[in-house]
Amino acid sequence: MNEKYVPVWRRVLPFAVLLAAIVAAVVLFTGVLGRKADAEALTLAERTLRRSAVECYALEGFYPADVDYLYENYGVSVDRERYIVYYEYVASNLMPNITVLPSP
Repeated sequence: MNEKYVPVWRRVLPFAVLLAAIVAAVVLFTGVLGRKADAEALTLAERTLRRSAVECYALEGFYPADVDYLYENYGVSVDRERYIVYYEYVASNLMPNITVLPSP
């Protein structure tokens, strides 16, 4: 009986602190990954619209007057609940200004 009695909280406390640190790290890491994935999806949506507009020009000889033409004829799909698409038509032979922003 040389061993001293160590209270339970002293044995459990290091594990609890470690567990809390791991949980905090996972929560922060998933938040960072989520923001990065959202940024990538936004970039991909804009790039897809630009490529489709260029493809339309190459195949048909004109840039579409509105983005709906790309949706209907080139299979482009952008989640309109998550993103706002600004499509500014300039002329049939000039690349339209295309901007995709996150929806508020």
